[in-house]
Amino acid sequence: MDVYGQIAELGRMQIAELRERYQKVFGERTTTAHKQHLVRRIAWRLQALAEGDLSERAHRRALKIADDRDLRVNVPASKMKLGRAAGKRKPIQPDPRRPQLGSVLTRAFRGQTIEVKVLEDGFHYQGQRYGSLSAVARAATGTRWNGLTFFGRAQRKSAGSARTGSDHATGRGQDIVGVNGDVSAGKVTKPRGGTDR
Repeated sequence: MDVYGQIAELGRMQIAELRERYQKVFGERTTTAHKQHLVRRIAWRLQALAEGDLSERAHRRALKIADDRDLRVNVPASKMKLGRAAGKRKPIQPDPRRPQLGSVLTRAFRGQTIEVKVLEDGFHYQGQRYGSLSAVARAATGTRWNGLTFFGRAQRKSAGSARTGSDHATGRGQDIVGVNGDVSAGKVTKPRGGTDR
């Protein structure tokens, strides 16, 4: 069988058969189970044995190209200083959706008015401190809520909001949210309470 017939046969072999063939061709065992790698290595070796390996001149040239002794292993100190300065992080910007310290958020929900005072380290609702608006919304309603959404603080990144009719990216548009957070039937109202948007 010619070399190309042997190479075509390699693609139909199982991993165990390829390992045996690899050992015959290279004279050493392999532990790889990557079929494509085995096929390529064996095919290369079969071709090299049948048609001859690289000429001595090509082999020397390949070794010269692969010689990396002149490559720098360590980064120069001058470059390290630049890297450290560039690596300093900007301070974390506060979330613009978070209400201002001391403000009071008001939300009407199922006939009750929910009032939450914004503290430095959380939120105050009915005599208790909560770590997040979501925790306040859950305490008030008994249901899991995204606190920013529940209190009308969430902003969409899309072109506009169906709920408020405003484009938060540009700040254009007008609020059409009613007193209790429901969309009014064509009537434009300003939001009340501490929901400063």
